[in-house]
Amino acid sequence: MPTNPAAPETGPEPTDTRPTSPSIDVPAVPLPGVPAPAAELARDAAGRAAEALAGPAPVRLGDVVPAPEHVRPDPAGDFTLSADAVLRVSPAGRDVAEQLAGWLRPATGFPLPVADTGEDGPLTLTLSAAVPARPGEPDDARLGDEGYRLDVTTGGVRITAATPAGLFHGAQTLRQLLPAPIESPTAVAARWAVPGGTIVDRPRFPYRGAMLDVARHFFAVEDVLRVVDHLARYKLNHLHLHLTDDQGWRIAVDSWPRLAEVGGTTAVGGGPGGWYTRDDYRRIVAYAARRHVTVVPEIDLPGHTNAALVAYPELAPGKIAPPPYTGTEVGFSFVDPADERTYAFVADVVGEVAASTPGPWLHLGGDEAFKVPADSYRSFVERAQRLVAATGKTVVGWHQLAPAAHVDGRVLQWWGTNGDDPETADAVRRGARLILSPGNHAYLDMKYAPDTPIGHDWAGLIDVRRAYEWDPGSHVRGVPAEAVLGVEAPLWTESVTTPAEVEFMLFPRLPAVAELGWSPRETHDWSRFRSRLAAHGPRWSTAGIA
Repeated sequence: MPTNPAAPETGPEPTDTRPTSPSIDVPAVPLPGVPAPAAELARDAAGRAAEALAGPAPVRLGDVVPAPEHVRPDPAGDFTLSADAVLRVSPAGRDVAEQLAGWLRPATGFPLPVADTGEDGPLTLTLSAAVPARPGEPDDARLGDEGYRLDVTTGGVRITAATPAGLFHGAQTLRQLLPAPIESPTAVAARWAVPGGTIVDRPRFPYRGAMLDVARHFFAVEDVLRVVDHLARYKLNHLHLHLTDDQGWRIAVDSWPRLAEVGGTTAVGGGPGGWYTRDDYRRIVAYAARRHVTVVPEIDLPGHTNAALVAYPELAPGKIAPPPYTGTEVGFSFVDPADERTYAFVADVVGEVAASTPGPWLHLGGDEAFKVPADSYRSFVERAQRLVAATGKTVVGWHQLAPAAHVDGRVLQWWGTNGDDPETADAVRRGARLILSPGNHAYLDMKYAPDTPIGHDWAGLIDVRRAYEWDPGSHVRGVPAEAVLGVEAPLWTESVTTPAEVEFMLFPRLPAVAELGWSPRETHDWSRFRSRLAAHGPRWSTAGIA
């Protein structure tokens, strides 16, 4: 949504450059010979004097990533969080308040109790359908499903949103506005100052995500949950799990148990493999949902199926089990598109996965089926799309699905490197929407530089600037901005083997893609983004992010 032209404060404010001073502690001890009420007033006055002497908040209001839609700083309105602060919230937003308190308690050492809204406190979270616009703010005050308003005055912080998701995003912004030591897992002596002013914010695109390939190398549940936290930190709201491929099948299917028990035992390079039980998968889904992240499961078909064919040879065109595969080549395997058992298999698998997935999406894959004739491929995809639709889910697939007939709501995930793609543009004209994941900008398995020790370079080298400097709304020729559902940054794991390597490839590029998905196009500026992003380095180090 466009930034109000009357709001020049949008983005990082360049004028608030006063140096910060060391924190000044005001101990809450009795004052000898002074009555308690007077002592309390004296301590309050001393605290305010200390804040004035301490200088401005160390973080500026516009230093948030992704960049907010509207920022109006008030250097005289800085707020300092104190040990006696109470977090007040309406009942429907209590879970967000509990999560916010959980982020702030370790570093501050403050108890930060959560109470139902009765009166405003130092931290207040409010659910409201609309917020009246003030002079200089966006005319359209509707915050939508994920927007929020954050007001900081000397008296406290108020976050207002129409939904718990909006409150959650506002809470993530507040987390960024506190000094970097707030990420510490243990108590730190610091002045917990928040810069004064107002932020009004909402996303440009409804779909903002990242993909983790758990098929090439398996990652345990706890590792996936940590990735969810990374996404939520930067207001990404979808986690796409690439659950099946030639090297491993990673999700249990009760009606086809050998898929996991046999197909899940391998990985690239001959590693031990692994898979998620139904309870494991539901735990990931629930954890993500609490953080307002929707899980998008992918069952890759008709290609990338060697692990499934090892488990069930009757699905193979020749009905002979292939050897397990631990390499990294693609395009050689496929299920038999001429056998009815194949479609019974597809129906069972997508039915069980859909039943465990509360989100609206189910990803069919569909890429690199090089050995399937074009007519057979199209016929298979059209039938598989109908099987997914029968579960009540919306079909998502890689853009190779484009030639197939459209089904209602279909979404194509575009991973090309050349924005001139007539087939995809034609699919959009027939009703498809796009998720943009251009391989030469958004693929997080690409190397940063020639000497990056892991990753690939087939789509080019992707440093942070290249990850940031493109526009999802105009990237594919012939596709209007309104047909773009959003953006996604895929991380394929042929060469990524550990959680630390996952984080090495995600950071610092993940926030760049997050800003493309969230922030108004008018706020995109490499030099400003570069400065804002650099300030997050100490936060990542403090949080133990590789």
